[in-house]
Amino acid sequence: MESNQIRIKLVKSAFGRVPKHCKTLNALGLRRIDDVVVKNDTASIRGMINKVVYLVEVENEVK
Repeated sequence: MESNQIRIKLVKSAFGRVPKHCKTLNALGLRRIDDVVVKNDTASIRGMINKVVYLVEVENEVK
């Protein structure tokens, strides 16, 4: 079974941002600018991305 994956890249610093947004980035596995993670496309991951959409770039990937 094929599952969709999302590629998430941190493009702006989390320094000085809302503390909840910093925790969300940590939960996604993004620590530094230009970090990239690949996650399964689920509703919970999409919700996390929507909170920090101004800090990240998202690409859809089909595995």
